[in-house]
Amino acid sequence: MRPAIVFGGLFLVLAVYCGLDPLKHGAISEFPNFESFKVEMPAWSEIPVEKDPQNLLQKSEIKFLNQIQGPESIAFDAKGRGPYTGIADGRVMFWDGEKWNDFAYTSANRSGLCDPKPSPVSYLKNEHICGRPLGLRFDKRTGDLYIADAYFGLMKVGPEGGLAESLTTEAEGVPLGFANDLDVDDEGNIYFTDSSTKYQRRNFMQLVFSAEDSGRVLKYNLRTKETTVLIRNLQFPNGISLSKDGSFFIFCEGSNGRLRKYWLKGEKAGTSEVIAILPGYPDNVRANERNEFWVAIHCRRTIYSYISAIYPQLRQFLLKLPISAKLQYLMHIGGRLHAVVAKYSPEGKLLQILEDRQGKVVRAVSEVEEREGKLWMGSVLMSFISVYQLE
Repeated sequence: MRPAIVFGGLFLVLAVYCGLDPLKHGAISEFPNFESFKVEMPAWSEIPVEKDPQNLLQKSEIKFLNQIQGPESIAFDAKGRGPYTGIADGRVMFWDGEKWNDFAYTSANRSGLCDPKPSPVSYLKNEHICGRPLGLRFDKRTGDLYIADAYFGLMKVGPEGGLAESLTTEAEGVPLGFANDLDVDDEGNIYFTDSSTKYQRRNFMQLVFSAEDSGRVLKYNLRTKETTVLIRNLQFPNGISLSKDGSFFIFCEGSNGRLRKYWLKGEKAGTSEVIAILPGYPDNVRANERNEFWVAIHCRRTIYSYISAIYPQLRQFLLKLPISAKLQYLMHIGGRLHAVVAKYSPEGKLLQILEDRQGKVVRAVSEVEEREGKLWMGSVLMSFISVYQLE
């Protein structure tokens, strides 16, 4: 039998298998309506290649190891106390200088399902019950803490903590599916991201694989209690941060790996523009006191993920292979977790990049908060906070 016939037969069998997925081993087998979307990408040659040759993040200090799980966002109150952070079991915790204390929680239906588990990922199945606080921001005038909970939407808790109250769970009649990050201005407006109306956070891998475009950036007015959609049809919008003068905000486009600026004041008010192509997949973004923006990047973009992004049919085929979602995710990020943090000017110029390419110390990072000469780095995947001393 000629090799061409054998090869053709094997290819036909593989195609039929991927079309039917009879054993349900594929990464999308539990999502019959899964659809892959094309991602608008620059040429491969335009993906930034700047590196940190010294892997400086490996000099970071690991704090609170195994005391907190999945500390995504980090905040300090107006008195400088903290950090405060939301963790995988649905609580917001507060470090008083000696120990961690319960500060707030987002679900009124907490039960034994929310009890401690081995790792941050262990909570995914019950997050919709226990809550999952992601982005945190203090209103320094009132002491109120604003929370983007992935399941319960935009929330607020007073300076004394306790059960957070819901502010909004929908916009234009469409429920929030994955509230992710937020920032608050001095005029009583909260700007926040809804990463997807189709996939909840517990299915974040499928959202990454799909790159579907139901994401939104929204504004909530505390006085009128009105929620407005500012930008729609986004592919995994994630972190968001206001400029120091409140004239614009920066937000991250996860699937595209871009920074976008949305103007709130001036001649360009109500418009947005891409200001930077990122080297990988961004999470949160935070402004420092000099109005520079630190971006947490989960990992660098690989040629595999680049090709998958621009060829959705190929991606759909690969996702139907008998390869688990976890392994598909590792292929997507280059085989291992490796953290990158980058600082940008308001115009989108890269000012500094720090990384741990081997993932020896800082394996993943979700947010970077610059405070008193140090970078405080949280991660939704890790059980500690990393602190790097700036030079």
